[in-house]
Amino acid sequence: MAGQQDLRATGDRIEQLLDELRATADPRTYARAEEVLRLVSDLYGAGLTRVVEIVRAGSPALIEPLLADDLLASLFLVHGLHPESLGHRVEAALAGVRPLLAAHGGDVELLGLDSESGAVRLRLLGSCDGCPSSAVTLRSAVERAIVEAAPEIVRIDVDQPSTEPSSVPVQGVPISLGTKPVYEHCPSEMIEA
Repeated sequence: MAGQQDLRATGDRIEQLLDELRATADPRTYARAEEVLRLVSDLYGAGLTRVVEIVRAGSPALIEPLLADDLLASLFLVHGLHPESLGHRVEAALAGVRPLLAAHGGDVELLGLDSESGAVRLRLLGSCDGCPSSAVTLRSAVERAIVEAAPEIVRIDVDQPSTEPSSVPVQGVPISLGTKPVYEHCPSEMIEA
């Protein structure tokens, strides 16, 4: 089985080839290539859908081990087959990093989630609140956990602490994770090593 790095390299190569084709090919040829890629993806998605239906009907307990596999879970996401909601996946990701944050006297709170724009709004609490290394903590632990669990998230806003009470809503500091790709692919390909 291909390693995680190999899968990232494959995804990167696909994107590189598409970019090269877009830049050099006749627009009609590129449109046909895009259509072929979309049709192949739809075909494999339909096959994966059928597999999930068969597993759910015959051995529903197998769904959990399938979801535990990063590649399969990402394919479930791409094809709209993941049984857990976006909110549940983000909350689970945050729960996974809370022990790390707690070890440093901190925590993280989910303030909002916009699935349409792929944005999450968070607040760092405790020692993380106002800590100069809060941005580092976010990028290294919280961001990675969220992107792995919910690759459709492309923006994380972190509310900044305020030293004085204000009736004006606190503005978040955006941490852009990049533009949502036109052609969705395995989230393991979007995560840097």
